[in-house]
Amino acid sequence: MSNTSPVYARVTQTFTAAPERVFDAWLDVGMIGQFMFGVKLRDEEIVRLTIDGRVGGRFSFVVRRQGQEIDHIGRYLEIDRPRRLMFTWAVAPDPEDSSRVVIEIRPSGAGCELTLMHEMDPRWADFKDRVTESWKKMLGALNTNLS
Repeated sequence: MSNTSPVYARVTQTFTAAPERVFDAWLDVGMIGQFMFGVKLRDEEIVRLTIDGRVGGRFSFVVRRQGQEIDHIGRYLEIDRPRRLMFTWAVAPDPEDSSRVVIEIRPSGAGCELTLMHEMDPRWADFKDRVTESWKKMLGALNTNLS
């Protein structure tokens, strides 16, 4: 692999919930606080979650871990309910377009299947497994919250 090739973390999760419910959770501050951040997932406190859920809109998810505030930031690039959501992802002060997350949802039986692809700069290659495991944990928490 060349040092200029992006690194990809890929996770797939099956849900019993309808595609619309799964999709909508990604743009709902209350749900974000249930499956992406907070004490149910890791030792942290949610400080502030804000979402401007439109193409070009931004989000900021601020949490406190070990006394330090961490601001997860990004911008929505594509919103195609209930099939596809694409957004940038970074931790401030990195530029908000440091990486990109693509979520694709397709119907499957009475529920759906979600595939998440997180494209990262090659400098994050050593963190690929950790990023993958974090997304797996979050998607599992989302599944639990929607069941």
